[in-house]
Amino acid sequence: MTNPTRLLIAADHAGFELKEQLKQLRPDLPWEDFGTTSTERVDYPDYAYKVASQIQKPTDRGVLICGSGQGMMIGANRFPKVRAALAWMPAIATLARTHNDANVLCLPARFIDAKQAAEMLDIFLKTEFEGGRHADRVHKLTNPIGC
Repeated sequence: MTNPTRLLIAADHAGFELKEQLKQLRPDLPWEDFGTTSTERVDYPDYAYKVASQIQKPTDRGVLICGSGQGMMIGANRFPKVRAALAWMPAIATLARTHNDANVLCLPARFIDAKQAAEMLDIFLKTEFEGGRHADRVHKLTNPIGC
């Protein structure tokens, strides 16, 4: 998938500038911005929930950015259709897609720059899920009862 039908994005105050830079670097993507709109202090769960609650179709993708990426990932993964993965290097972004069928990319704004973020986003969008042995594992993530 090189272009999702929807690309939902949000950040807290620590991720705001990286969010804006990423949108500027990739204006060709179908961004739907859920905030925040400044570097004023906000609570990251509010923004993780805004994006995660909108992930409905297999073609939906999300990007969440906070200082470490951890808080956004934890918040987003509370939603049943979300498989959010934290990536700080290209190999992790690749594995998030190939092995985990991740549909939300979480980025750590305090540890990467806009060029690195754009590279990981490109990988995240173009890399397909491998399926095979990974499909059973992803199914268990989605349906934990009876594992």
